[in-house]
Amino acid sequence: MWLYLVALVGLWMLLHLVRERQVVSHLHDKYVFITGCDSGFGNLLARQLDRRGMKVLAACLTEKGAEQLRSRTSERLETVILDATKTESILAATQWVKEHVGNRGLWGLVNNAGISLPSGPNEWLSKQDFATVLDVNLLGMIEVTLSMLPLVRKARGRVVNVSSIVGRVSFFGGGYSISKYGVEAFSDSLRRELSYFGVKVAIIEPGFFLTEVTSSARLSSNIQMMWNQTSSEIREIYGEKYLATYLKRLNRLEQRCNKDLSLVTDCMEHALTACHPRTRYSAGWDAKLFYLPLSYLPTSLVDALHYWTSLKPEKAL
Repeated sequence: MWLYLVALVGLWMLLHLVRERQVVSHLHDKYVFITGCDSGFGNLLARQLDRRGMKVLAACLTEKGAEQLRSRTSERLETVILDATKTESILAATQWVKEHVGNRGLWGLVNNAGISLPSGPNEWLSKQDFATVLDVNLLGMIEVTLSMLPLVRKARGRVVNVSSIVGRVSFFGGGYSISKYGVEAFSDSLRRELSYFGVKVAIIEPGFFLTEVTSSARLSSNIQMMWNQTSSEIREIYGEKYLATYLKRLNRLEQRCNKDLSLVTDCMEHALTACHPRTRYSAGWDAKLFYLPLSYLPTSLVDALHYWTSLKPEKAL
């Protein structure tokens, strides 16, 4: 009995492996549009797909970022300036993409552009601090997607949205986790709607990786700025000791972040090139072994775990 069960599981794993390795044909003819290519995941993915021979259309926020990317890639790769918070910029980029892809349509749309700051304890933030992050990570991503969808549908292509493991379980305040929860919801509804047209939608859920966004200097500067702009009452409740310990933890966070960004971009590449892409990709062992399982635990248990391991304000009960 056990022998048959082991054989059945082994056969299933073998078939799954074969299915995972099946690659879409004629990749060199397919166009992929990637947002947020100045640095980080988007920059590495653009170079990775370019080496593979795909036609990469890379959107950068700055001309400097675009020039640096072009200097490290082949002549196939082309760049455009895109500010995902401005409708006119999105429309101009869409027209630019349409002129490049022609009747072939757009095979891949990778919504990678995003910011994480301002962030911090919710009481330290203003409504505008939340809106700043949501405008890029969620509303900008939605507008880019809606604008590009006719081109993706024409190619029966792929939409790859970059979420985060904190889009499943939230540990800190600010707009970042909120935006990533929104990315998850938007992607789920989009995947179900577009399945009738042969379009596949994948979600990338990285753990903590070391990028410009997660550098301790940048995070510490953000927290210090949030602290300085909050009221004297809030500063008295939380206390200087809370701030100092918070800053120390941010410095340690950089040391714990994964430096191998290819773990994320390999997931993106698979979502774009595999015949049978996954619905969700968890990138990094922290995501797979800690944060993802944590998201399935009872909320009360996660709350208790967070309570006993997190910082306490000086005037907490």
